[in-house]
Amino acid sequence: MKIKEWTDRYRVKLRKMMMKCFYSGEQLERKEMNASSESLATRDFSASGYSSRPGEADPKVDNSNIEEAESSLRESGFLNYEEARALLGRLEYQKGNIEAALHVFEGIDIPAIIPKIKNSLSRRSEPPRRHSQSDTSPQMSVHAISLLFEAIFLKSKSLQALGRFKEAAESCRIILETIESALPDGFLDFSSYFKLQEIVNKSVELLPELWKLASDPQASILSYRRALLYHWNLDHNTRMNIEKEFAIFLLYSGCDASPPNLKSQMESSYAPKNNLEEAILLLLILLRKTVLGIIEWDPSIYYHLSFALSFSCDLMSLAHQIEEFPPAILERKERYNTLALCYYGEGEEIVSLNLLRSLFNNNKEKENRHSYAFEMLLASKICGARSDLIEEGIAYLRKLLTTFEGNCDEMISDAKFLLGVSLSTKSRTSSLDSERISTQMEALTVLESAHKMMKHEDANVLYNLSLEYAENRKLDIALYYAKQLVKIEAGASVKGWILLARILSAQRQYSDAENIIDAALDETGKWDHGELLRTKAKLQIAQGDLKSAIETYTRLLAVLQVQNKSFGLHKKLSKKGNDKERGLEMETWHDLANVYTSLSQWRDAEVCLLKSKAIDPHSASRWHATGLLHQARGQREEALTLFEKALDVDPNHVPSLISTAIVLRELNDRSLPVAKSFITDALRLDRTNPRAWFNLGLVHKAGHGSSALEAAECFEAAIMLEESEPVEPFR
Repeated sequence: MKIKEWTDRYRVKLRKMMMKCFYSGEQLERKEMNASSESLATRDFSASGYSSRPGEADPKVDNSNIEEAESSLRESGFLNYEEARALLGRLEYQKGNIEAALHVFEGIDIPAIIPKIKNSLSRRSEPPRRHSQSDTSPQMSVHAISLLFEAIFLKSKSLQALGRFKEAAESCRIILETIESALPDGFLDFSSYFKLQEIVNKSVELLPELWKLASDPQASILSYRRALLYHWNLDHNTRMNIEKEFAIFLLYSGCDASPPNLKSQMESSYAPKNNLEEAILLLLILLRKTVLGIIEWDPSIYYHLSFALSFSCDLMSLAHQIEEFPPAILERKERYNTLALCYYGEGEEIVSLNLLRSLFNNNKEKENRHSYAFEMLLASKICGARSDLIEEGIAYLRKLLTTFEGNCDEMISDAKFLLGVSLSTKSRTSSLDSERISTQMEALTVLESAHKMMKHEDANVLYNLSLEYAENRKLDIALYYAKQLVKIEAGASVKGWILLARILSAQRQYSDAENIIDAALDETGKWDHGELLRTKAKLQIAQGDLKSAIETYTRLLAVLQVQNKSFGLHKKLSKKGNDKERGLEMETWHDLANVYTSLSQWRDAEVCLLKSKAIDPHSASRWHATGLLHQARGQREEALTLFEKALDVDPNHVPSLISTAIVLRELNDRSLPVAKSFITDALRLDRTNPRAWFNLGLVHKAGHGSSALEAAECFEAAIMLEESEPVEPFR
């Protein structure tokens, strides 16, 4: 009963003392704090002018300060100097007096109280046991620990507000290091103390942000990993925020994070090797928690994961994640749209198209067509790359143009551009000359219209316009657009340089074309030199400089070899990119073999063909190059067999179709009808091939039922096309 009376009497006295201190800044004298280590040294606080000024309205006192003091009194019987200073600092911080709060917090002797806090936390986590009489060190209450940790945390926030970020981070780190040192197995036995847990949560979340503001990315990364690897007993939302912010920092900060050093890592466990892998792992964990209902759906997680997986060329993993989403997470349109893009990016065009078709089939309301514009553009692009689907793609585009007529010039210009590309593809597959010519003209008209509607010069439109005019042998206009293309791209695109060089070669300006390639080699990175060097070698062959061509091919192979060694072990390429590099290396060996064949250096040609065999033993171009070697040696039967093998691999391989017809014509006059059919097939695929027209003329000339006029027309077409033939096909 006496204890209760003493506590009530002390509570009233404490309230009076705190009110005096809050409003007048008076000192708390030593005799008023029975068990305190020294007086509440507010002398410097009052003298600094941070207390309330006369004439100002009295601020409202936060009752939580008094409640904290009462809690400490109930547990320990006294309120010491540091705790009282922590309460005063909190009050000033809540009032917005940041500098005053910091001044109070700096009066707390943190190095002196940290060992006491460590000892108290460590003893509280131990199982109950009898303490010896020698173990007389006092144990701090959890309320006192919470109060002091809060003071350190608010000191960090004050330093942050004043722009002293490094000091703020150092101060905040003290809280986490104290807990880790005292509780190596984790902060698990204090979950019932909500105030203490709240301060720890905020400190764990704040420290990485402070290191970022202090421009120390490595310290920030270590703080994020500390937050996720130690058992802080964080709530789901806090942990989600930390994981998400860490993933964002890894993706976009631009700094290289060293792989995490996990002491407790199991042998079979996965450890990320770089920023990208670690960010993807974090985002996948968050996405899994969303699917399981542990955390709420956050669209930004999905967007960041989409970027990360796209950047790592792993769109199929993204597609699998989306397919596992519950139906309510993503709208049907967004789900199908993203899945279609993923499969398209992975080369699964038909799967992508089927997803888009399913989306269109369920769109029964005509007024919703506007919202499916992007999907229709993507579907038309997929269809435009396949001759058997070209009509479907054109239908999508015409419907889109009708829907947006007079509404959106930007959408109409994009649709017209794709329509022009699709019509160009259709013209190359037309069997009737009249249909082919009319479709080509429509393609050019639509592309010109798209170009005029563009607010700014578009590289894709210029490239396709130049390409279309070049294939129609309107080389001056093609050259104009090619120069415009190189200009607006500032020389950054390899395909623009190559198209410009090919057009110049078609005008027989080989020296100028080679100079263009040399300029491109200076302007582009060395890993982009492959196709440029191959074009340069062909320009040198066209000028009869075979020795220089061999040197250029050798340089190209060296670039490819260095590139493979440099990136082969740790670069993850997309399948398309990898196939392109392998294809370029293989075709270079074939080109080099053909040069050696023309020089009758049979052994060197055979070595080149063996090199290409190691890349792809069943390539149509390899069988064709081997057939040319046997044909040059006079071994026509063996050559014919090899050309037939090439056509077994690729029935539309135009060089093999022409070479087969040539050998058949040379072997036997009775094979002329068969030879004519091969050449006709070649011309159906490539109407501008002068070699095909020339050999068709020879077949007509040698044939008994053919007229000399037909042969003359073929020779005339061959001469005209040869005069404007580039060193490489335009497309």
